[in-house]
Order: sequence, then C-alpha cells, then structure tokens
Amino acid sequence: MPIVKIENVVKRFGPIEVLKGVSLDVQAGQVVAIIGRSGSGKSTLLRCLNGLETIYAGNIDIAGHRLDNSGQHLRELRKDVGIVFQSYNLFPHLTVGENIMLAPRITKGISREETRRIAEATLAQVGLSEKFGAYPEKLSGGQQQRVAIARSLAMQPKVMLFDEVTSALDPELTGEVLIVMENLAKEGMTMLLVTHEMGFAKSVADITVFMHQGKVWEAGPSEQLFASPQTPELRQFIGGSLK
Repeated sequence: MPIVKIENVVKRFGPIEVLKGVSLDVQAGQVVAIIGRSGSGKSTLLRCLNGLETIYAGNIDIAGHRLDNSGQHLRELRKDVGIVFQSYNLFPHLTVGENIMLAPRITKGISREETRRIAEATLAQVGLSEKFGAYPEKLSGGQQQRVAIARSLAMQPKVMLFDEVTSALDPELTGEVLIVMENLAKEGMTMLLVTHEMGFAKSVADITVFMHQGKVWEAGPSEQLFASPQTPELRQFIGGSLK
C-alpha cells in the first residue's frame, strides 16, 4: 500500500475551486517534487495533506490516517506527518534546543531528558549541533530553516512535507538547506516538496508532479519528465532548465 494515497481531492475556497480532482500515490521512501506556477494548487495540496485545510471532496490516506472533510483526528495525524514552511516560525524567546523539544514534550509526553537527546540528535542531523543553546535571532536564515526541519524531525514523522522552504533564502543559504533535504532522502525519508528548485527536483526527487490549473497535469520519474515533457504547458514551464 502507498504511504500517501490521494483520491479525487477537491478543495474550494468559496466559489473558487483550487484543487479539481487531484489523485496521486506515494510509496514509502519516495521523494516527490511538486512543481508548477503560482496558483496551480501546489501549496494548497500540501496543506490538505497535513490537515491545515479541509477538503471538499475525495479522500486522503497518509501515514495510516484517513483524512476527509471532517477535520477530525488531526492531533494524531501531525505526530506522523511533519511540515516545514517558507517562514521558519521559531519561537524567538526560546533557544534552538527548546524550540525543538517543545512539540515532543507536549504532544507525546516524553520526558525532558529524552526530548533533549532527540533534539541533540536531530540538530546533528541538520549540521547544527553547536547551536543548541543559541537563540533564533543569532542564526542566519539558512540555519533557522535547518532548525525548523530539525523541529519536525524531532517528532519522528513517517512523512515530511516541505512547502517552498528555500524561496526566501539567497543561493548560498539555499544550498545548505537542500543538502539537508538530500541527506534525508538518502536516509529513506518519505518526502513531498513544493519547490521552484528544478535542478534539485530533477536530481533528487524520484517522482516529479507538474500541477496546472488545480490538476496533476503530468507526473512521472523526474529524469524522464524533465527530458521529455508531454504537454506544451510543462515544456514552457521548465524550458529554461532543459538547456
């Protein structure tokens, strides 16, 4: 069974239909890049997968949780499905370590000693072991984003969602975040990421999904999709990256 199964999902904001019957399967350990123009429904789909938006119709099964339009069971869902956004959303009054320890302690009732061990391990995973006692304001944007990733990893999720996590960073800082994500992929983490980083999608993602006008327009193995797009919309979208 796929670890993520999306079936005919429809999402509306008032009269505007943003997702128009989206279907997609993701196997455990796969990395799926979701690309497309602004307004194509990419980020909305990701938010539906974490229950931040309720769907109008269809079904989502993710990491053993069934999502429908009721919005129930979200607390249990978010123990297994992590999400990282463009904005870091770190608590400025807490140290890096405290930011990471907070969610496991509150939602899982883990002891302070154990959450500290988890926080130290996840910080090492993103290459920031020395920043445990630092405050967010002392970190670069790239470092803050890596802490945000560590915070999600501390929940030991089965699936990780990344929503344009590098779009606010300059190229150098983007690189350090992408390295962390590439390492997670090598470790077998199931990941869905909305991204404009075409090179990363092509080289790291197993599957690339091109969304257009609220639908999955094309999807397939990344190298194949970039090498021979089947529709004029995708050819136009990725034209610059094919050179």
